[in-house]
Amino acid sequence: MRKIFFIIFIISFSFSTSAQQSKKQRQKEKRARINNMIKEEEEGVIAYKSSFLFGAKLINDGYGIFFELGHASSVKKATLYQLEISERKAIKEDKQSNAFINSAPFIYGKENFFYPVKLGIMQQILLGNKSNKNGVSVTANYGGGLSMALLRPYYVQVQKGNDYVYVKYNSPDSALFLNGPIIGGPTFSKGWSDMTVTPGLYAKTALRFDYGSYNEIISAIEVGITGEYYTKKIPILLQTPEKQFFFSGYVSILFGKRK
Repeated sequence: MRKIFFIIFIISFSFSTSAQQSKKQRQKEKRARINNMIKEEEEGVIAYKSSFLFGAKLINDGYGIFFELGHASSVKKATLYQLEISERKAIKEDKQSNAFINSAPFIYGKENFFYPVKLGIMQQILLGNKSNKNGVSVTANYGGGLSMALLRPYYVQVQKGNDYVYVKYNSPDSALFLNGPIIGGPTFSKGWSDMTVTPGLYAKTALRFDYGSYNEIISAIEVGITGEYYTKKIPILLQTPEKQFFFSGYVSILFGKRK
């Protein structure tokens, strides 16, 4: 029995030693590959020519997601093509619930959901890059493009006679929209068929901090500011000034891959 245990121990130790050596060899090869990429970049050779990523962003008045395709033209410059979809809200929005009836919460006086959809081009400039796999590359991004304001009418459920109906602002039942009695807010399906579009333009600038810049996997944080201008004023909430120009700050997290 002792011999069996001894044989099992020897086999296990051999496998463990082999696995550790294999791991060390892979790490050594990876370090050598990264060192070679760093050396080539110093000579002007592009390490990764293209990238694809997606991100989630928190805006000072909303939130959004975006997708990006990148193409490097040199070690320090790249062009980024971006598609972004977000929801923006009025700062004074106040979500309420009906204390007597189980219904969806509502925002009193809200006219429209506001969904900016942006399609644009950014220029990326490398500011700094640490020479190891866990280094942080810092880039400056700037650019802009088209912004389409999708306005989805906000419906509230009110009591009309003996029935519960949905009404929106600027309709024959606008008085009920404001004075109710309001039962609840809209379901997710309400308002899409009545959506309108207001075109505009936007400009954006940002700093991006890319962790592990010599890895194929992208993991980054971006902070920036955006300005949007639309051809008409955007009605979001009653008794709040309508605006054509929106200025905002944001922070986003990004994940993707480069090759």
